[in-house]
Amino acid sequence: MTEDTSKARVGFIGVGLMGHGMAKNILAKGFPLAVLGHRNRAPVEDLVARGATEVKSAAELAQVSEIIVLCVTGAPQVEAVLRGENGILSTAKAGLHIIDTSTSEPTLTMALAAELEARGVFFCDSPLGGTPVQADEGTLSAMVGAQDAAFAVIEPVVAAYANRIVRVGAPGAGHTMKLLNNFLSLGYGAIYAEALALAAKAGVTPQVFDAVIRGGRMDCGFYRTFMGYALDGDVNAHRFTITNAHKDMRYVTNLATNTGAAAFISATVKNLYATAEGLGNGEKNVPLLVDVVGQMNGVRKS
Repeated sequence: MTEDTSKARVGFIGVGLMGHGMAKNILAKGFPLAVLGHRNRAPVEDLVARGATEVKSAAELAQVSEIIVLCVTGAPQVEAVLRGENGILSTAKAGLHIIDTSTSEPTLTMALAAELEARGVFFCDSPLGGTPVQADEGTLSAMVGAQDAAFAVIEPVVAAYANRIVRVGAPGAGHTMKLLNNFLSLGYGAIYAEALALAAKAGVTPQVFDAVIRGGRMDCGFYRTFMGYALDGDVNAHRFTITNAHKDMRYVTNLATNTGAAAFISATVKNLYATAEGLGNGEKNVPLLVDVVGQMNGVRKS
Protein backbone atom coordinates (compact mmCIF):
# COMPACT_ATOMS: atom_id res chain seq x y z
CA MET A 1 0.00 0.00 0.00
CA THR A 2 1.42 3.37 -1.07
CA GLU A 3 1.45 5.98 1.68
CA ASP A 4 0.12 9.48 1.02
CA THR A 5 2.77 11.74 2.55
CA SER A 6 0.26 14.62 2.61
CA LYS A 7 -1.74 12.70 5.23
CA ALA A 8 -1.12 12.70 8.96
CA ARG A 9 1.25 10.11 10.37
CA VAL A 10 -0.86 7.77 12.48
CA GLY A 11 0.18 5.58 15.40
CA PHE A 12 -1.93 2.70 16.67
CA ILE A 13 -1.96 0.92 20.03
CA GLY A 14 -4.11 -2.18 20.43
CA VAL A 15 -4.16 -4.11 17.15
CA GLY A 16 -6.29 -6.92 18.56
CA LEU A 17 -9.75 -8.19 17.69
CA MET A 18 -11.14 -4.75 16.73
CA GLY A 19 -7.90 -2.85 16.28
CA HIS A 20 -6.44 -4.99 13.50
CA GLY A 21 -9.32 -4.24 11.12
CA MET A 22 -9.29 -0.55 12.02
CA ALA A 23 -5.54 -0.26 11.45
CA LYS A 24 -5.81 -2.19 8.18
CA ASN A 25 -8.36 0.35 6.91
CA ILE A 26 -6.23 3.30 8.03
CA LEU A 27 -3.41 1.85 5.91
CA ALA A 28 -5.77 1.22 3.01
CA LYS A 29 -6.73 4.91 2.99
CA GLY A 30 -3.08 5.84 2.50
CA PHE A 31 -2.14 7.03 5.99
CA PRO A 32 1.45 6.30 7.07
CA LEU A 33 0.98 3.95 10.00
CA ALA A 34 3.14 2.82 12.93
CA VAL A 35 1.91 0.16 15.34
CA LEU A 36 3.04 -0.79 18.83
CA GLY A 37 4.22 -4.39 19.04
CA HIS A 38 1.94 -6.84 20.84
CA ARG A 39 2.27 -10.30 22.33
CA ASN A 40 -0.15 -11.53 19.65
CA ARG A 41 2.22 -11.31 16.71
CA ALA A 42 -0.12 -12.32 13.89
CA PRO A 43 -1.98 -8.99 13.48
CA VAL A 44 1.21 -6.97 13.91
CA GLU A 45 3.03 -8.97 11.25
CA ASP A 46 0.05 -8.74 8.90
CA LEU A 47 0.00 -4.95 9.21
CA VAL A 48 3.77 -4.71 8.70
CA ALA A 49 3.38 -6.81 5.55
CA ARG A 50 0.77 -4.28 4.39
CA GLY A 51 3.18 -1.37 4.87
CA ALA A 52 3.02 -0.41 8.54
CA THR A 53 6.11 0.04 10.68
CA GLU A 54 6.47 -1.47 14.14
CA VAL A 55 7.72 0.41 17.21
CA LYS A 56 8.76 -1.00 20.57
CA SER A 57 7.20 1.49 23.01
CA ALA A 58 4.41 4.04 23.32
CA ALA A 59 7.06 6.71 23.80
CA GLU A 60 8.61 5.84 20.44
CA LEU A 61 5.17 5.85 18.84
CA ALA A 62 4.53 9.40 20.09
CA GLN A 63 7.80 10.54 18.51
CA VAL A 64 6.80 9.37 15.02
CA SER A 65 3.04 10.14 15.06
CA GLU A 66 0.82 13.16 14.62
CA ILE A 67 -2.34 11.23 15.56
CA ILE A 68 -2.43 8.19 17.87
CA VAL A 69 -5.38 5.78 18.01
CA LEU A 70 -5.88 3.82 21.24
CA CYS A 71 -7.93 0.63 21.05
CA VAL A 72 -7.41 -0.84 24.51
CA THR A 73 -9.72 -2.37 27.12
CA GLY A 74 -10.56 0.45 29.49
CA ALA A 75 -9.49 3.25 31.81
CA PRO A 76 -6.52 1.50 33.53
CA GLN A 77 -5.01 0.56 30.17
CA VAL A 78 -5.52 4.08 28.80
CA GLU A 79 -3.70 5.56 31.79
CA ALA A 80 -0.92 2.99 31.48
CA VAL A 81 -0.12 3.76 27.83
CA LEU A 82 -0.25 7.49 28.52
CA ARG A 83 1.41 7.87 31.91
CA GLY A 84 3.29 4.61 32.36
CA GLU A 85 7.00 4.01 31.91
CA ASN A 86 7.89 4.83 28.29
CA GLY A 87 4.33 6.05 27.84
CA ILE A 88 3.00 8.49 25.26
CA LEU A 89 3.27 11.50 27.56
CA SER A 90 6.98 10.96 28.15
CA THR A 91 7.71 12.15 24.59
CA ALA A 92 4.47 13.79 23.38
CA LYS A 93 4.94 17.09 21.58
CA ALA A 94 2.49 19.96 21.16
CA GLY A 95 0.12 19.27 18.29
CA LEU A 96 -0.29 15.55 18.96
CA HIS A 97 -3.90 14.34 18.76
CA ILE A 98 -4.97 11.18 20.62
CA ILE A 99 -8.13 9.25 19.69
CA ASP A 100 -9.28 6.95 22.48
CA THR A 101 -11.63 4.32 21.01
CA SER A 102 -11.84 2.23 24.19
CA THR A 103 -14.85 2.04 26.48
CA SER A 104 -13.50 4.14 29.32
CA GLU A 105 -14.55 6.34 32.23
CA PRO A 106 -15.88 9.79 31.12
CA THR A 107 -14.42 11.44 34.23
CA LEU A 108 -10.93 10.21 33.31
CA THR A 109 -11.41 11.36 29.72
CA MET A 110 -12.40 14.87 30.75
CA ALA A 111 -9.51 15.10 33.20
CA LEU A 112 -7.00 13.91 30.59
CA ALA A 113 -8.36 16.30 27.97
CA ALA A 114 -7.98 19.27 30.30
CA GLU A 115 -4.52 18.22 31.48
CA LEU A 116 -3.16 17.55 28.00
CA GLU A 117 -4.63 20.62 26.36
CA ALA A 118 -2.41 22.70 28.63
CA ARG A 119 0.53 20.92 26.96
CA GLY A 120 -0.83 21.48 23.45
CA VAL A 121 -1.89 17.82 23.14
CA PHE A 122 -5.50 17.06 22.26
CA PHE A 123 -7.32 14.07 23.76
CA CYS A 124 -10.50 12.97 21.97
CA ASP A 125 -12.81 10.10 22.83
CA SER A 126 -14.24 8.17 19.91
CA PRO A 127 -15.63 4.85 21.17
CA LEU A 128 -17.01 2.39 18.68
CA GLY A 129 -20.24 0.70 17.74
CA GLY A 130 -20.04 -2.53 15.77
CA THR A 131 -18.25 -5.84 15.59
CA PRO A 132 -14.81 -7.10 14.52
CA VAL A 133 -16.35 -7.96 11.14
CA GLN A 134 -17.41 -4.33 10.71
CA ALA A 135 -13.97 -3.18 11.85
CA ASP A 136 -12.47 -5.32 9.09
CA GLU A 137 -14.93 -3.88 6.56
CA GLY A 138 -14.39 -0.28 7.71
CA THR A 139 -18.09 0.10 8.58
CA LEU A 140 -17.99 0.80 12.32
CA SER A 141 -19.84 3.69 13.93
CA ALA A 142 -18.01 6.25 16.09
CA MET A 143 -19.30 8.48 18.88
CA VAL A 144 -16.86 11.38 19.03
CA GLY A 145 -16.20 13.74 21.91
CA ALA A 146 -13.79 16.49 20.80
CA GLN A 147 -13.32 20.21 20.56
CA ASP A 148 -14.10 21.72 17.14
CA ALA A 149 -10.52 22.17 15.95
CA ALA A 150 -9.44 18.74 17.17
CA PHE A 151 -12.42 17.07 15.50
CA ALA A 152 -11.45 18.59 12.15
CA VAL A 153 -7.98 17.04 12.51
CA ILE A 154 -9.05 13.55 13.55
CA GLU A 155 -12.17 13.10 11.42
CA PRO A 156 -10.35 11.80 8.29
CA VAL A 157 -8.65 9.08 10.35
CA VAL A 158 -11.90 8.07 12.06
CA ALA A 159 -13.58 7.96 8.64
CA ALA A 160 -11.02 5.39 7.51
CA TYR A 161 -12.66 2.73 9.71
CA ALA A 162 -16.12 4.17 10.50
CA ASN A 163 -18.84 4.97 7.98
CA ARG A 164 -21.07 6.54 10.62
CA ILE A 165 -19.53 9.32 12.70
CA VAL A 166 -21.67 11.11 15.26
CA ARG A 167 -20.17 14.13 16.99
CA VAL A 168 -21.73 13.98 20.44
CA GLY A 169 -20.00 16.87 22.22
CA ALA A 170 -16.79 17.80 24.01
CA PRO A 171 -14.24 15.27 25.38
CA GLY A 172 -16.01 12.83 27.68
CA ALA A 173 -19.29 12.92 25.77
CA GLY A 174 -18.25 10.04 23.51
CA HIS A 175 -17.50 7.73 26.42
CA THR A 176 -20.72 8.77 28.14
CA MET A 177 -22.75 7.88 25.06
CA LYS A 178 -20.87 4.60 24.63
CA LEU A 179 -21.70 3.57 28.20
CA LEU A 180 -25.37 4.34 27.60
CA ASN A 181 -25.25 2.32 24.38
CA ASN A 182 -23.61 -0.64 26.12
CA PHE A 183 -26.06 -0.43 29.02
CA LEU A 184 -28.83 -0.98 26.48
CA SER A 185 -27.15 -3.92 24.74
CA LEU A 186 -25.93 -5.63 27.92
CA GLY A 187 -29.29 -5.01 29.55
CA TYR A 188 -30.92 -6.73 26.57
CA GLY A 189 -28.50 -9.63 27.07
CA ALA A 190 -29.59 -9.98 30.68
CA ILE A 191 -33.26 -9.84 29.67
CA TYR A 192 -32.82 -12.40 26.89
CA ALA A 193 -31.03 -14.81 29.24
CA GLU A 194 -33.75 -14.56 31.86
CA ALA A 195 -36.55 -14.76 29.31
CA LEU A 196 -35.06 -17.95 27.86
CA ALA A 197 -34.77 -19.45 31.34
CA LEU A 198 -38.41 -18.59 32.09
CA ALA A 199 -39.38 -20.02 28.72
CA ALA A 200 -37.55 -23.27 29.47
CA LYS A 201 -39.21 -23.63 32.87
CA ALA A 202 -42.59 -23.16 31.16
CA GLY A 203 -41.74 -25.71 28.46
CA VAL A 204 -41.07 -23.25 25.62
CA THR A 205 -37.99 -24.12 23.52
CA PRO A 206 -35.50 -21.52 22.26
CA GLN A 207 -36.68 -22.35 18.73
CA VAL A 208 -40.31 -21.53 19.52
CA PHE A 209 -39.25 -18.40 21.41
CA ASP A 210 -37.20 -17.25 18.43
CA ALA A 211 -39.98 -18.02 15.92
CA VAL A 212 -42.13 -15.44 17.71
CA ILE A 213 -39.50 -12.75 18.34
CA ARG A 214 -37.53 -12.87 15.08
CA GLY A 215 -38.96 -10.47 12.51
CA GLY A 216 -41.20 -8.76 15.08
CA ARG A 217 -40.86 -5.42 16.84
CA MET A 218 -38.54 -6.85 19.50
CA ASP A 219 -36.05 -8.18 16.95
CA CYS A 220 -32.72 -6.37 16.48
CA GLY A 221 -29.14 -7.03 15.44
CA PHE A 222 -27.99 -7.69 19.00
CA TYR A 223 -30.83 -10.16 19.53
CA ARG A 224 -29.73 -12.11 16.46
CA THR A 225 -26.09 -12.41 17.47
CA PHE A 226 -27.08 -13.29 21.05
CA MET A 227 -29.42 -16.02 19.81
CA GLY A 228 -26.67 -17.45 17.61
CA TYR A 229 -25.49 -19.26 20.72
CA ALA A 230 -28.87 -20.07 22.27
CA LEU A 231 -30.10 -21.62 19.00
CA ASP A 232 -27.01 -23.00 17.30
CA GLY A 233 -24.34 -23.20 19.99
CA ASP A 234 -22.10 -20.69 18.19
CA VAL A 235 -19.86 -19.44 21.02
CA ASN A 236 -18.42 -16.73 18.76
CA ALA A 237 -21.72 -15.37 17.44
CA HIS A 238 -21.10 -12.22 19.52
CA ARG A 239 -17.47 -11.85 20.49
CA PHE A 240 -17.51 -9.76 23.66
CA THR A 241 -16.52 -11.34 26.95
CA ILE A 242 -18.50 -11.39 30.18
CA THR A 243 -15.47 -9.81 31.90
CA ASN A 244 -15.64 -6.85 29.53
CA ALA A 245 -19.39 -6.65 30.01
CA HIS A 246 -18.96 -6.52 33.78
CA LYS A 247 -16.31 -3.81 33.37
CA ASP A 248 -18.60 -1.70 31.19
CA MET A 249 -21.50 -2.06 33.60
CA ARG A 250 -19.23 -0.98 36.50
CA TYR A 251 -18.49 2.15 34.46
CA VAL A 252 -22.22 2.69 33.90
CA THR A 253 -22.97 2.50 37.63
CA ASN A 254 -19.96 4.76 38.32
CA LEU A 255 -21.45 7.27 35.88
CA ALA A 256 -24.71 7.14 37.80
CA THR A 257 -22.86 7.71 41.07
CA ASN A 258 -20.84 10.60 39.66
CA THR A 259 -23.95 12.32 38.28
CA GLY A 260 -26.17 11.59 41.29
CA ALA A 261 -28.59 9.51 39.22
CA ALA A 262 -30.84 6.77 40.60
CA ALA A 263 -29.74 3.57 38.85
CA PHE A 264 -31.96 0.61 39.71
CA ILE A 265 -31.78 -1.45 36.53
CA SER A 266 -28.13 -0.79 35.68
CA ALA A 267 -27.08 -1.94 39.16
CA THR A 268 -29.03 -5.18 38.72
CA VAL A 269 -27.55 -5.79 35.27
CA LYS A 270 -24.05 -5.10 36.61
CA ASN A 271 -24.57 -7.58 39.44
CA LEU A 272 -25.70 -10.30 37.03
CA TYR A 273 -22.52 -9.96 34.96
CA ALA A 274 -20.47 -9.79 38.17
CA THR A 275 -22.07 -13.05 39.28
CA ALA A 276 -21.42 -14.69 35.92
CA GLU A 277 -17.77 -13.65 36.07
CA GLY A 278 -17.45 -14.70 39.71
CA LEU A 279 -18.69 -18.17 38.78
CA GLY A 280 -15.76 -18.56 36.40
CA ASN A 281 -17.33 -17.49 33.12
CA GLY A 282 -15.37 -14.27 32.56
CA GLU A 283 -13.62 -15.32 29.35
CA LYS A 284 -16.82 -16.64 27.79
CA ASN A 285 -18.76 -14.41 25.43
CA VAL A 286 -21.88 -12.53 26.52
CA PRO A 287 -24.45 -14.87 24.87
CA LEU A 288 -23.25 -17.65 27.17
CA LEU A 289 -25.00 -15.71 29.93
CA VAL A 290 -27.97 -17.84 28.90
CA ASP A 291 -26.17 -20.83 30.47
CA VAL A 292 -25.46 -19.00 33.72
CA VAL A 293 -29.07 -17.90 34.24
CA GLY A 294 -30.32 -21.26 32.97
CA GLN A 295 -28.19 -23.14 35.48
CA MET A 296 -29.45 -20.90 38.29
CA ASN A 297 -32.94 -22.01 37.29
CA GLY A 298 -32.02 -25.66 36.78
CA VAL A 299 -32.98 -25.67 33.12
CA ARG A 300 -29.73 -25.50 31.17
CA LYS A 301 -26.31 -27.10 31.37
CA SER A 302 -23.15 -25.34 30.21
